[in-house]
Amino acid sequence: MASAATKQNTISFERIQYASQVIAQQTEAVDRLGKQLPAEFDLAIELMLGCRGSVIVTGMGKAGWIGQKVCASLASTGTRSHFLHPAEAIHGDLGRIGPEDLVLAFSNSGETSEVVTLLPSIKKFSVPLIAVTANRNSTLSKQADLVLDYGKTCESGHLGLAPSTTTTLMLVLGDAIALTLSHERKFQPQDFARFHPGGSLGRRLSLVEEIMRPIEQCRVAVEDETVRSIYIRSKSESRRSGAVMVVARESGKLAGVFTDSDLARLLEREQDSQFDQSIAEVMTHGPVTVTRGTRLEVAIETLACRNISELPVVDSGGVPIGLIDITDVVSL
Repeated sequence: MASAATKQNTISFERIQYASQVIAQQTEAVDRLGKQLPAEFDLAIELMLGCRGSVIVTGMGKAGWIGQKVCASLASTGTRSHFLHPAEAIHGDLGRIGPEDLVLAFSNSGETSEVVTLLPSIKKFSVPLIAVTANRNSTLSKQADLVLDYGKTCESGHLGLAPSTTTTLMLVLGDAIALTLSHERKFQPQDFARFHPGGSLGRRLSLVEEIMRPIEQCRVAVEDETVRSIYIRSKSESRRSGAVMVVARESGKLAGVFTDSDLARLLEREQDSQFDQSIAEVMTHGPVTVTRGTRLEVAIETLACRNISELPVVDSGGVPIGLIDITDVVSL
């Protein structure tokens, strides 16, 4: 008689094998789509590039959820887009469609009743309609200006009923549309950052001057000042950074930095006499810097690669304008 552990191992193996089959089936479907995109894909891209309004995405049920994701991807990558719930549309939300818009409708069968009900109204608006469907002969396809037909496919799983492979194909095709449009529009990282100001992604794509501690909040000293005088002057600062940026008296350009670690080394070596010498004698000359306009992700990489905690930000002339402190970006 097999032990309980053996039975459990067998069950676990069968579950993993089943899950792998589901993934393999969807992978194969995506691979087929990648090798043979819908014939009218390029025409659809041209039509959307020429759209002067918004791409209005619609779909019902699981296709609607995919449509909402595609809508969000379009909006965040340079294509103005809004989602229109088909059931709400006939109760007033049709007012979201403007004369310069374009409708992108998702429906696997092309016969989804809520979507089909919208078709006469969409025609009255005289806006282009692109269908994303598996059925080129459906009601939706026949009334659409262009059809992105990803072909008939079987759903995953032992029942083959729950939308799975078809929604995967919709999602992949929707992403292909959004990212192709973004590529054609020459959408740049700084554009992406403009639409993603929140969260770690948005902050990483920000420019250093948007995140840095401005010069007014930094400790700045002239190279002939003494260490003691500098620290006495800055002891009342509420948000003290761990570095003093040292500038040349005449030019104002960054000459070096003196960190709290440098101060600790003087104390450890009992070099107290250095406190009353000019800071230029003990500072780090020619420190690592970044210039205004650098993306924050580059600054973070510099902090990590150089194993430093403070990174001065300078203008094109080498004059410090702020400081990136590792404590400000450690959570990104």
